[in-house]
Amino acid sequence: MKNEKKTDMERQISFDSLPPNIRENMTEEEKQLFLHAEEWPESLFEKLDEFIVKD
Repeated sequence: MKNEKKTDMERQISFDSLPPNIRENMTEEEKQLFLHAEEWPESLFEKLDEFIVKD
């Protein structure tokens, strides 16, 4: 997957703050989705559920 969008600094900071074991278990596609996607697939929400603050 080619990275054509500039990474949002807030997303990058959020990604970097994830525990190493979570980051290491993400696929390249999931990492790109985390950093760039307007909408995440349900599978990514499930993987990151304990880190998502719900309104």
